[in-house]
Amino acid sequence: MSTPSAITPAITFESFAFAPPILQALTNSGFTHPTPIQAQALPAGLAGKDVLGIAQTGTGKTAAFALPILQAMATTPLRPRRFATRALILSPTRELAVQIEQEFKKFGTGLGLQTVLIVGGVGRSGQVNRMSRGADIVVGTPGRICDLMSTRQLLIDQTQFFVLDEADRMLDLGFMPDIRKVVAALPTRRQSALFSATMPKEIAHLAEGLLRDPTRVRIESTSATPALVEQTVHFVDASGKRQLLNQLLRDPAITSAIVFTRTKRGADRVALQLNAEKISATAMHGNLGQNARQRALEQFKAGQVRVLVATDLAARGIDVAGISHVFNYELPNEPESYVHRIGRTARNGAKGIAVAFCDATELTYLNSIEKLTNVKLTVAGGTRPAHAQPVKKPQRHPDMIVRKPKRPEYAGNKGFGDRRRAA
Repeated sequence: MSTPSAITPAITFESFAFAPPILQALTNSGFTHPTPIQAQALPAGLAGKDVLGIAQTGTGKTAAFALPILQAMATTPLRPRRFATRALILSPTRELAVQIEQEFKKFGTGLGLQTVLIVGGVGRSGQVNRMSRGADIVVGTPGRICDLMSTRQLLIDQTQFFVLDEADRMLDLGFMPDIRKVVAALPTRRQSALFSATMPKEIAHLAEGLLRDPTRVRIESTSATPALVEQTVHFVDASGKRQLLNQLLRDPAITSAIVFTRTKRGADRVALQLNAEKISATAMHGNLGQNARQRALEQFKAGQVRVLVATDLAARGIDVAGISHVFNYELPNEPESYVHRIGRTARNGAKGIAVAFCDATELTYLNSIEKLTNVKLTVAGGTRPAHAQPVKKPQRHPDMIVRKPKRPEYAGNKGFGDRRRAA
């Protein structure tokens, strides 16, 4: 669970009358006062009501839905049947699913609950073996969840609790067909929660069919950037970004940094270039297998590498303490992603620094970011271009151009990968 600086001091976790093991786990983790979203969502969740939450990552929403589930299981213990689960939590990415599972285990210490992680990118046999004993809580990504459901190695017909986390990101990644399959297989009598940073029409329609008279909780933080983050921008040509990044990372004050790129290939390229300059770095993106991504994150957490180079999708759910700097090597084309990126630093009341690189083709992105956040980034280098330049499409060598055959030779889409599996 991310621990935002904003808390609700007038309310303590003790006031919710949690089971002693849960309260002890909260105390051991240093949590005494709930965050705003927890203070608003916990009463409804503990009363068995559905919850619709609008909140960014980092507001403490994991505990907002996890604690009521754990409390219900502590007071009404049941043994799930083979391949069945009492609670199902869907997450858009493997990293976030891992983080959620860890939170359930941390706050459920002493309850004797069986928690199973079901995600793609790793072998399914181990997951099937764990599900064969039944699970109190299943946390997973939609693709692998539907995979096990199709072979009846995951049964959700008696699921009591269902959570859909980061629903807008699910929409962006094309998971809606899988989500509809899951929802259709759930029992009518259940307690549900849906959390999303934004509420596009399709998510609002999904919420109407999923939730029953939900308690609505909204934390206005979408356009706000952390107050403790110092934000600067360097105006630099695309060809000069590599040298500038190397120069800035020579500063010994940068103890732990995340560098964001827009593409997976860009993340690999930047990581290789940094290592060539004797700056320890590792890349993390959707093309890597689950084990490789988890290994990269663990190396970064342990301080074995100073720099994690990541894409927005891969960074979803990263909660690492002590990140001193965030570098936007390439500005995101969605301004909300900038808010999410720089939120990786300045956590737990610490200060942080966010550095943006902007070439003339990215000026439109920067303008959108400053409009959304209502913050004018301090110019640390270069001169702001008078006008944005269009993005030039790379020229392909004639030998690289693939021409379509005169008549179709293949039917259907056999052989084409499913982009959803990247998550």
